[in-house]
Amino acid sequence: MSQRGSIHRRGDTWTVRWRTDTAEGRKHHSKGGFRTKKEAQDFLTDVMAALRGGVFAEPTKVTVGDFLTERWLPARQLSLRPSTYASYQTAINCHVLPELGHIQIQQLSPDRLDRFYADLVASGLSAKTVRNIHALLHKALRDAVRKNLVPRNAADAADPPKLARANGEEMKTWTPAQLRVFFDGIAGHRLAPAYLLAATTGMRRGEVLGVRWSDINFPARRLHVRQTILSVNYQVTVGQPKTRRGERKISLDVGTLEVLRAHRAAQRRERHLLGDGYRDQDLVFARPDGSPIHPDYFSQTFDRTVKRLELPKIRLHDLRHTHATLGLSAGVPVKIISDRLGHATTSFTMDVYMHAIPAAEDDAADQIADLMFGRDDEAESDSSDADEGPVGQGGDA
Repeated sequence: MSQRGSIHRRGDTWTVRWRTDTAEGRKHHSKGGFRTKKEAQDFLTDVMAALRGGVFAEPTKVTVGDFLTERWLPARQLSLRPSTYASYQTAINCHVLPELGHIQIQQLSPDRLDRFYADLVASGLSAKTVRNIHALLHKALRDAVRKNLVPRNAADAADPPKLARANGEEMKTWTPAQLRVFFDGIAGHRLAPAYLLAATTGMRRGEVLGVRWSDINFPARRLHVRQTILSVNYQVTVGQPKTRRGERKISLDVGTLEVLRAHRAAQRRERHLLGDGYRDQDLVFARPDGSPIHPDYFSQTFDRTVKRLELPKIRLHDLRHTHATLGLSAGVPVKIISDRLGHATTSFTMDVYMHAIPAAEDDAADQIADLMFGRDDEAESDSSDADEGPVGQGGDA
């Protein structure tokens, strides 16, 4: 089968024409409405490549908005967590549809996506949020390619904004002294043990609120993360960790265990007073009637306490960063911190948190130089001579 194509200007837009010669005869095709010649050329290049590869997508007037809202998102609903589905809905309705919804999906180009991302950043959205929107579009367009609606995934060649590499000033954490001020200031609150657990384990907000007493093995000092409490469209829902690594077992320190034991005793007294009105869901942290605590209330109580105590402003989620930063600063292996946080990979933990311990790089430089230039051997030799012992003994192997 042979193909030929051309590009023509029609008024303020560009039109692509091409033909295919098959055993059944010659067929002419056209598609117009491209805003720039480059967009038209990109489309024609994709068409020619698709024809050669046998994956040609017939011209369609389906728009980005129609595909996302009528085909793609409904088909994905059953496979997505409720919170993820709600976030996709918000991103599509609030950001994608106003700017890209009217564009025919076959005319969506990498350049148009680049302009879209730049506009979102200029409007005040963070680079991370824009990258999440890019990931959503990439998944949707990948499915559109699979269904032969488009010849290629325009998001493959688009350039979402880069994330600024975290540094000590951008990542907000507390010092141990500031943590102590916070816990002293919130000691009388019924949720104080929940904030302590968040700080001493690095667990996420929903993970802390989802812990059940059956998830805690007090003799073994282990907590099994198996359930989360989420806010979906401001409604409290119960879910599971996002990934296999998210479902994990975390070691608890003795002090945290003592606080949890005292909290359990206080909760039992509440349950006894309420009697049949107690809605027992085995939750460690619950409302007085046993029902789940709303995640937003948990965050708002934290924010109000931070303000009242005049501490440096951080988010509740930054207790997780504080846990990781203090642990790494104390010399806890990155693999251990990564496992406690439930990160997918150790390399991700390194990328996010290694900036917080610049001394680690200094130590690495010294250790490598010592090995290269034999400084440890020299120190051992001097020490051995002084002790009149045999060379090679008495050092740190």
